[in-house]
Formats: sequence, structure tokens, C-alpha cells
Amino acid sequence: MSNFSALAMAPRDPIMGMTEAFLHDPSPAKVNLGVGVYLDESGKVPLLSCVSEAEKELTSTSRPRSYLPMPGMEEYNLANQELVFGPSSVAVSEGRVASLQSVAGTGALRVGAGLLALASPKATVLLSNPSWENHELIFTRAGFTVGSYRYYDSTTGGVDVAGMLEDLRQAPAGTIVVLHACCHNPTGCDLTPADWDQVLEVVRERELMPFLDMAYQGLAYGLEEDRYAVTLFASSGIPFVVANSFSKNFALYGERVGGIHFAARDSEEAGRVMSQAKIVVRSLYSNPPTHGAALVSTILGSSQLRGLWEQELSAMRDRIKKMREAFRSGLESAGITRDLSFITTQEGLFSYSGLSAEQMGRLREEFHVYGLDSGRLCVAGLNESNMDYVVSSVATVMGS
Repeated sequence: MSNFSALAMAPRDPIMGMTEAFLHDPSPAKVNLGVGVYLDESGKVPLLSCVSEAEKELTSTSRPRSYLPMPGMEEYNLANQELVFGPSSVAVSEGRVASLQSVAGTGALRVGAGLLALASPKATVLLSNPSWENHELIFTRAGFTVGSYRYYDSTTGGVDVAGMLEDLRQAPAGTIVVLHACCHNPTGCDLTPADWDQVLEVVRERELMPFLDMAYQGLAYGLEEDRYAVTLFASSGIPFVVANSFSKNFALYGERVGGIHFAARDSEEAGRVMSQAKIVVRSLYSNPPTHGAALVSTILGSSQLRGLWEQELSAMRDRIKKMREAFRSGLESAGITRDLSFITTQEGLFSYSGLSAEQMGRLREEFHVYGLDSGRLCVAGLNESNMDYVVSSVATVMGS
């Protein structure tokens, strides 16, 4: 008899499993548009110049590797607060925001879920339909019952704002609502500022708890524009949570650098939240790692390096938009007559292509172009070298 006897074989993670299949595919024509990673024009994860310069600065002096405090590196948390909430945030200046360094965005979500499980153990969590696959796993493993609200409208290729608001109005007080602050994963369809204003009204009216996931700040319109929802909710005075990550906008995927921020009603409440959040951290990983946070805080703390980062981030954003335009233009030139405007109106790394699971299977099996069965394609994996092949492959499948 083994304690492991009752364990069933778990299904493969849809994204990680696809990456494994891609790596084992011997085809020289293979293209990976499944994993949510920004790739440069050469098809590689870039090492940003600002990161390289910060690394040289950090490694010029040998330093001991002692434990960080449970909330993480203080200078990192302060710099992250300024980036997420803005330099003139009243919520921050009044001490209403408790911020902790996290193990990337996934760790931030898990710490936030753990804290809310202590504060509101009977609450329901609502996710957008669809949402990032890991959202449901994170919140169910934290003990929550997870439901959904309408979000993607397949007929328009955009957001079903009316349906979303209607579902939120039906939610009981205290319901935790997970919202994508920008660059919605997996659809690429974002709320407009006017839409966010309506969401705030419903959240305040129904006394819901917003949990904003901001993993892609700066990759839609810009750093300030992409934090619109955060600054809106912060100015309202309502309690909410924000998780953010530097995996994408700093290309620091393997360093696992992120943050979790709890916006409370006042500084006294923020102090109590911080005390409990530290216990959650203690039970999960005790202390966050040093190097990635040191890189980010060095860059954000230097006017020269921050300026360089913002230039590089802007170039990444512009390249994604260029790939969207080329992908749409190529499909239209290949004879696809359906409305493809959604490709260029969606934002961020992902595009919901409208392809069925069967069509996505054909893309993988016949053409070695990898994307999720949901139809999600990572347009940041496109470049001038693979564009024609991907367009031809998608057009063949789309037109069949």
C-alpha cells in the first residue's frame, strides 16, 4: 500500500504540454505560437539592454546572499508601487496600499488568493469567460468555488460588455471578481476606459472585491494607459487587489519577478492586511528571491536605465502591432473574406483567431504551427521569416 495509490494521472497542462510537443517536433518549418512569451524578430527571447546594463552593475560588487524579509526587497516594492499605481497615487501616499514582492505573477495571484481565503473563505470567485487557464487552478486550490462572467463575444470578436455587467450585477456582495487590467489573456480583447468606468459603478454598487491581474503592463498602449483600471479603482477608495509581473515587460521569465498589492480602506487596515499576507508568504515560500528584484529595482531607480527600458518596451509593443497588421494583411491577401479587423483591434501578445479546436489540430499536425485548441495564437511569436508560412497555413485551415 502506498500513500500515492489514490493519485490519478493528471492531464498535461495545455500550454506546457504543447511546448513539449513543439520541442520534440523534428519539422524545420515548425512555429510555436502557443506559449505566451514575447519573441524578437529573430524568434528568440530578448535580453534587454537595460537588463544587461543593470546586471553588470550588480555583478561588479560581490554581495552576500542573505534572506530577504517576507514582503521582499523594500526598494523594489516601492518602485513597483509607483509603476503600478502611478507616481501621484493618493492611495499610496496615504499608506493604504500593502505591497509584497512575489514569485512572478503566478505567485502574486496565489498569495492574493491565500489572503482572501482567510478574509472571505465563503466567497465565490468569478473569472472572465474565457480566462487564463491557471486562474481557475490557483483559486480552486486556494479553496474557492469558481464561476465565470460573460466576456468574449465570438460574433464581434470583442468584449460582451453588456453581458459582463449583467453577470456582475447578479453577483452576491463580497464576490471576488478577477479582471485583466490590460492585454486580456487569452483573447486580446480589452475593456475601454468607458467600459472600466461602468465596471467600477457595478463593483461599488454590488460591493464586490476586484482582483486585477496585470501581467502585461506597457504592452498594450503604454505604462500609464495600461494602468487605467488600477488608478480608477484606487481613486474610488474601494478595497481591491492587484497582481503584477515583470516576466513579459522586462523579459525576465526565468527570474520569476512579480508583486501583489492590497489596496485597503485606510492605513490601519493595510497594516492588518500586510501582517496576514506575510503569514501566507511564510507558509508558501518564506522569502522571495533576490536577483530578479534587484535587476528591476536597479532599472526603475535609475533615470538612464528606466529611460532605456521604456524605449525597449515601446519597441516591443510596436513590433507586436506590426506583426498584427502583417498577419491580417497577409490573410486578406490570401483570399480570406471574413472580417479580420479583430486581429488589429485586439491588444497584447494574444489573438483569438476564431479557429476551432479541429482547425487548430490541423495547424499542428499538418503544418507544425502550434497554438491552443481555444484558437489562441501568440502574435509575438510571428516575425518576417515565418510570417508567409504561418499566413499560408492559417489561410488554408481557415478557408477549408
